[in-house]
Amino acid sequence: MTYPKIAFIGAGSVVFTQGLLADIFAFPELGPAHIALHDIDAERLATAEAAATYIAGHLGARPLITAHADRREALSGADFVINIVQIGMGEATRTDFEVPARHGVRQTIGDTLGIGGIFRALRTFPFLRQLGADIAALCPGAWLLNYTNPMAMNVQYLRQATGLTRVVGLCHSVHWTMHDLSRLVKVPFEEITFRAAGVNHQAWVLRFEHQGEDLYPRLDALIAEDPGLRRRVRVDMYRRLGYYPTETSEHSSEYVPWYLGHPSEVERLRLPIGAYLGIIDGNVAAYRQTRDALAAGAEMEVAGTMEYAPQIIHSIVTHTPRTVYGNVANHDLIDNLPSTGTVEVPCLVDGSGIQPTHVGALPPQLAALNRTYLSTNDLVVRAALEDEPRHIRHAAMTDAATAAALRVDQIWELCNDMVQAHSGLLQPGLRAALKV
Repeated sequence: MTYPKIAFIGAGSVVFTQGLLADIFAFPELGPAHIALHDIDAERLATAEAAATYIAGHLGARPLITAHADRREALSGADFVINIVQIGMGEATRTDFEVPARHGVRQTIGDTLGIGGIFRALRTFPFLRQLGADIAALCPGAWLLNYTNPMAMNVQYLRQATGLTRVVGLCHSVHWTMHDLSRLVKVPFEEITFRAAGVNHQAWVLRFEHQGEDLYPRLDALIAEDPGLRRRVRVDMYRRLGYYPTETSEHSSEYVPWYLGHPSEVERLRLPIGAYLGIIDGNVAAYRQTRDALAAGAEMEVAGTMEYAPQIIHSIVTHTPRTVYGNVANHDLIDNLPSTGTVEVPCLVDGSGIQPTHVGALPPQLAALNRTYLSTNDLVVRAALEDEPRHIRHAAMTDAATAAALRVDQIWELCNDMVQAHSGLLQPGLRAALKV
């Protein structure tokens, strides 16, 4: 058996790297893999290397672990590339919240759509172009497993800007939604049958069954009995649209025009404005705790995360069939969504790779929301591909939550301020402030 080389790009995201490595090393067939870690932050890279060594020892794995300040060294000859980079780190994310807040735009997570998602994409695209070129030159047969948000925009950009075809975006939202729903209706997760599809963070549970029984009526009864459940965005959307969304209420509120622009809805649905800023602080604290524990030789908890990337790697290497949910180009997968978009669908994985499955047409109300989402994505990608700064403003104008909060002139003013704030991270052609 040939053991794979797995490159972690952005390995300094130590907490996430730890979970993925725990999953990888839990598979005996992957224990001797070559783990190539890359990060531009020397301290974080050293911490990631120490964590990888600790986790391997704890789980009895014997991988080859290498650490690289040079991205190309990490990528050379890789079979799998896991991208977990966050361009600009916490400082840029704070800008994504603070500048829009001054203009009157509320956000909760800000990493997928909205002003936060748009500018997170625009500062990530230049890096993705470089990463794609390096993969094409150094490991053209590798599978790129992307975790970096905004997922759908990044996967579309990678496909169109770099020409890479072995690209899949991975997110745990479908898995954990179904895990939580099964617990809610008191059916073991292993016994439910489900099917979901749509776009990342706005996919839909199309089928939810136990031994042939539709579990949606059971969910309806629970919602009717529990006023607390009715004070959640995703439950409110489910009651009106007929299908449960596969992302948290905090995320889901940002992709539609109905909630964040109305203080009464923010209160009714208990929406935590700026929640992601607290998550950033928690991630930094967790990193420092890990760094200090490793330096002191203290014991650390080693826990798997049930993420898809390790399962995909194991299936391809061992020819073990699995079904995962992936974000891929909409090539004859969802009939009533644009073919240029990135969709989230069930994917079969085995020794031949990742094979997305055809879903057909979504219910029209669901497709309508997904098309709005994909239209914004497309304009952001076009802004970068065509070096057209007006498309940044066009994307913000079509974004549902932004358009619900601001007049069109205010949207342009906000975009000008965001461009200025992020100027050093954007490609040069997109840095201009624009007037009508």
